[in-house]
Amino acid sequence: MTEMAASGAAAAADRAGAGDESGFRAVEALYHAFITGLVLTFVTRRDAAAAARLVFATYRRQHLEKFLPGLDKLGLRGLPDPVAAAQYHYLSNLLGGVGVEYIPESDDKAWVRYPPPRWIWEGTALCAVPSEVVRAMLRGWHAHNGVSLGNPRMGFVCTAMATDGQPGLEGYYCRYDHVLTPEERLRFSPGETAPPLDPTKLPRVADADWPAVRRSKALRNYSMDYVRVMLMEAVAQFGPAEGGGLAGIAARLIGLHYYHASAALLGLEQPGPAGFAAYLTAMAQAQGDDAEWRAEPGGGVVVRQSTWRLMRGAGRLSPAVFAAWNELWQGAALAADRHLRLDVTQRLDLGDPCFEWRLRLGSAAVPL
Repeated sequence: MTEMAASGAAAAADRAGAGDESGFRAVEALYHAFITGLVLTFVTRRDAAAAARLVFATYRRQHLEKFLPGLDKLGLRGLPDPVAAAQYHYLSNLLGGVGVEYIPESDDKAWVRYPPPRWIWEGTALCAVPSEVVRAMLRGWHAHNGVSLGNPRMGFVCTAMATDGQPGLEGYYCRYDHVLTPEERLRFSPGETAPPLDPTKLPRVADADWPAVRRSKALRNYSMDYVRVMLMEAVAQFGPAEGGGLAGIAARLIGLHYYHASAALLGLEQPGPAGFAAYLTAMAQAQGDDAEWRAEPGGGVVVRQSTWRLMRGAGRLSPAVFAAWNELWQGAALAADRHLRLDVTQRLDLGDPCFEWRLRLGSAAVPL
């Protein structure tokens, strides 16, 4: 490829992923699948308790980072605590692309329902997710809302879970007449059923009728946020070798399985190192990063990414976090061409000015 041709291809990659709907959708599809894949990898290659531990840590960390700022952003301060908590879950999940319902009963009791299909359990994954994992999710976030609000009398009652064959995840926030013990903050009451949904009582966010590009960007951000925390917590909870290793296995499998779908969304299913470089660059740009690629003398191709929006503000990271995340692109490269080699030659997380990947055709890559 001539330098001019390479420059033109790089410009095409810029247009294909930097800020358009197709780029956001491609990233969301890959990262959404990665969330599900991470949980299932821990379930199948460790055990249900390990997956529950990862999910609890993820959702508690997300709660502590997002809940109170989200109440302010959504204008929910001043509402009764059960109503504010339920409306937060309705509005934040709705904007993130998750199917959800909000059903108020009183100032002291408000329901949320996540009807099937459950967003987090991609495809047929629901069949492999233990209910223990869903209970950990509820303990991590829903059970802690009263604590964060400074209301020790508010808890969450779960009345249905899709993993038990019931019609979705369902429950209500309730204000009790006594201070709750930690064990009482989450209860299970499968005999209760939510009242019918009244669409006239659903809250709205100002300017919620977003154009398609803005909504796709919100979906991308929602998925990326969960991947960011899950990768860090996998390493924090289980160590770099085991946690990072399991996350890396999940990443490679998702990259293998979702390369063609994400490349098709970008319109970048092109053969050879240059074709994959255009894909990798477009995906980086669609994640909100500065990236470019170019052909080099001798037939090599290099991709450089000088920012890492996914981990922005995360502080000092274990090297295992990048190693696991990088397996997404290793898997995608193998799906694009099983003889494609993707070598990391610089690492932004280790103090280099960028992430740098060098692509070439060679012998089949060594299995993970």
